[in-house]
Amino acid sequence: MGLDVGVQSLVATSDKELIPAPKFFVNLQGKLRLLQKRASRKQQGSSNWKKAQHRVAKLHEHIANCRQDFFYKLAHRLCDRAGMIFVEDLNFIAWAKGLFSKYMLDAGFGEFFRILEWVCWKRDVLFLKVDASHTSQICPECGTHTGKKELSQRVHFCPECHHQGGRDVAAAQIIAQRGLAAVGHTVKMLGEGLSIGSPGRAYRQDAWRGVKRRLPYDPRIPRALSRGSVNLPRVAHSSSNPINRQQSSP
Repeated sequence: MGLDVGVQSLVATSDKELIPAPKFFVNLQGKLRLLQKRASRKQQGSSNWKKAQHRVAKLHEHIANCRQDFFYKLAHRLCDRAGMIFVEDLNFIAWAKGLFSKYMLDAGFGEFFRILEWVCWKRDVLFLKVDASHTSQICPECGTHTGKKELSQRVHFCPECHHQGGRDVAAAQIIAQRGLAAVGHTVKMLGEGLSIGSPGRAYRQDAWRGVKRRLPYDPRIPRALSRGSVNLPRVAHSSSNPINRQQSSP
């Protein structure tokens, strides 16, 4: 299953499901502003000032707990539906400095990926990050590069094959295809008897980039494939995609 994250929908899956963002901070922003205003009117260091600061901290804690609870439940629901989950390798620090920084921080994409990776590890589900470049610009049906889209353009349309659908869903399908291509390459090398990710640190040469990359190995890959619980779109183009090894800890 491929997952694409965004502001309008927290998660779009390759199964064409859109999961809206709950916006816990935005919904309670008015109450938080009121408590902060009351705290600013108190004499600093006084007993009433400490009580007001405690109320502000408790509201922040409530927002964080609600967001975390939602992420854990969503992660378990996604793991119930797929044996492999693929996401983009994104720089969330750069996202948080953009025009929609408040909504990005409220969505908590980095925290969601961290929780999802941990839940996948506990549930014996493969979690893999793939190259995030041009996922919303490539057609999932024919692999045509359709060009850069404005943020307000929410519909994907391919001029070559005339495929039309949601932009976020199309990006999630591209992510799923790249993840399948990466997993298929790893399983192929396992079948050839190569020692992938062994203590000897096997490497492969990426001709398209001219650099050495360590071959990742995850024992959950063959188990997920043998279960037959993966239902992803076909690979339209199997280009070489970098595989970022995830360091999971219990």
